Amino acid sequence: MKRYLALDIGRKRTGIAVTDTARIISSALETVETHKLEEFLKKYFAENEVEKIIVGMPKQLNNQPSEAVKYIVPVLNRLKKVFKEYEFIEVDERFTSKMAFQTMIDAGSKKQQRQEKSIIDKISAAIILQSYLDSENYKKK
Repeated sequence: MKRYLALDIGRKRTGIAVTDTARIISSALETVETHKLEEFLKKYFAENEVEKIIVGMPKQLNNQPSEAVKYIVPVLNRLKKVFKEYEFIEVDERFTSKMAFQTMIDAGSKKQQRQEKSIIDKISAAIILQSYLDSENYKKK
């Protein structure tokens, strides 16, 4: 089976996560500068089979798009034009950064590691992807 890939697009950095080939579990892959994302994805897609791209879209508590969407949408629209052969799925990413931070605490990460935003970004992408996988599996039942 082809992998799924998730993006946690930010103004400066984008966290990236992928599934295993059986699409059971997600793993943090990389954090890249957002302006270099297209280049990174071209290389990754040349070496790996990917079926879907899951993109975190931040929402406020009232379910309205958050302020960050204005930075994400232009990047996402560009990726959709360049990578037409892939299905893009937008998912709610509320609280993923907080969940990623808590995951690092629970894992015993040192304070210096928790302050490293690039680690939080890719863990956030893994959380986004795992929640998508879980919802997909739930729908199958």
